[in-house]
Amino acid sequence: MTSRYADSGTYEVTLPDGTVVTVLRVPAPTSAPVVGWHRRSSDERLDLVAHRFLHDATAGWRLCDANGVIAPDALAARDLIAIPGGERP
Repeated sequence: MTSRYADSGTYEVTLPDGTVVTVLRVPAPTSAPVVGWHRRSSDERLDLVAHRFLHDATAGWRLCDANGVIAPDALAARDLIAIPGGERP
């Protein structure tokens, strides 16, 4: 499995001070079906949940996609998170 950003591309943005920076396009979320739900404990890290259910500790982004969030920290505020099924398209 490759990075979700591998083919996303970049573009330039001009900041208010005139500095031009190159930024990465955020890819659209994948549409894997939700196959279940997991109630997180307060000290359970996202990489542990990804490893347990997706068999890949680096696939936390798939959990984010299934839960409609961009930042992994947003899942930390949730007790119940959706678990996606299947492989990434």
